[in-house]
Amino acid sequence: MEKKREVIVTGGGAAGMMAAVAAADAGAEVILIEKNEKPGKKLYITGKGRCNVTNNSDIQNLLLHVVSNPKFLYSAFSVFYSKKLMDFLESEGLKLKTERGGRVFPVSDKSSDVIRTFRNALEKRNVKVYYNAKTRKVNTKDGVFKSVNIECTDDSGNREIREIGADAVIIATGGISYPLTGSTGDGYKFAEHTGHKVKEASPSLVPVNIKEGFAKELQGLSLRNVELSLVDGRKVLYKEMGEMIFTHFGISGPLVLSASSYLSGKDIQKMKFVLDLKPALTIQQLDARISRDFSEFKNSYFKNSLGKLLPAKLIPVITRLSGIDADKKVNSITRQERTGLASLLKELVMTPESLRGFDEAIITKGGVMVKEINPSTMESKKVKGMYFAGEVIDTDAMTGGYNLQIAWSTGYLAGISAATWNTQKAAQK
Repeated sequence: MEKKREVIVTGGGAAGMMAAVAAADAGAEVILIEKNEKPGKKLYITGKGRCNVTNNSDIQNLLLHVVSNPKFLYSAFSVFYSKKLMDFLESEGLKLKTERGGRVFPVSDKSSDVIRTFRNALEKRNVKVYYNAKTRKVNTKDGVFKSVNIECTDDSGNREIREIGADAVIIATGGISYPLTGSTGDGYKFAEHTGHKVKEASPSLVPVNIKEGFAKELQGLSLRNVELSLVDGRKVLYKEMGEMIFTHFGISGPLVLSASSYLSGKDIQKMKFVLDLKPALTIQQLDARISRDFSEFKNSYFKNSLGKLLPAKLIPVITRLSGIDADKKVNSITRQERTGLASLLKELVMTPESLRGFDEAIITKGGVMVKEINPSTMESKKVKGMYFAGEVIDTDAMTGGYNLQIAWSTGYLAGISAATWNTQKAAQK
């Protein structure tokens, strides 16, 4: 009887758990090494604790929402796309629902149920898990993976360094975002130590500091059905309709987080945000709407005439930015002033100053360069038997479940590839 292939997965997040399950299903003996006391710690906080597990869409739509290196992910998405993930989770007992924009959540709205499903799946497949274990080093010889050194607790409760050999290792240690969950960039060090190039990491899907002082004035104001554009000179880098929120430092919310993907690693000072507060109306329709409101409030002061058009918190800011005297009677406002107000509501400009830090970033931009990874297997082109999965790779996407699908897809592909390496080699001969 042929000996089972042994696979080590380092990192028990989304990509690591999926890789371990896939490798076990493909017939391998699997060891999962997780530095925390339980797996999936970052999953607990995704989707505001609800866990947006994926986006219920086809492969083409998944690729359209990938910001960095979408072509690299074609094979991974083709092998394991949204529908296959959903089928897997439901076969393991997790009920799912699809919400607006194709976002998929557990019916319970609890991320803990997603993690529990994976823990049960790992146990059912006899995956050996080392918790509170830190991978310290990945050992190779002559371009071939050999073993990992881990720091773990022995049976007596003492910490020890242990070397574990295997046929393959899958690096699924995540990026640097939310470091309190254990994402501290370890995988980048393993990659560089074994001769791989790593693109510098930067925070992504992250709130943005803006220069305008009115952000603090509007703190806590949430806007729905607005359109946000990110513009670099004359080029529109991002344009989407949805929700955003003002904070004491600037702006956040789904629209801003997605737009931040296009700010990471760029010269932010040259860019600007343009907010359309009334995207459903053309400038002419909005001017007509303002004119009707002005007719209704013709004997009121300007500052008291916008209640039907804008949230109360926004009125003082718009009044000031319009250049119209707040105490001017509405019936004295000129046509030029009114059209200027309409233009302001359609194009409220905000200047990005900087991105917030890794402790607020949902994901990390950058990572192991894709040109050094085989996209058909997730195996390193430099070290045989070494695979990469998830956020450690230089790929990222917009909000809406797309980044988690990258983790599931690359984890699955790495898992089956690492487990069936001999079969693959035989088939290629």
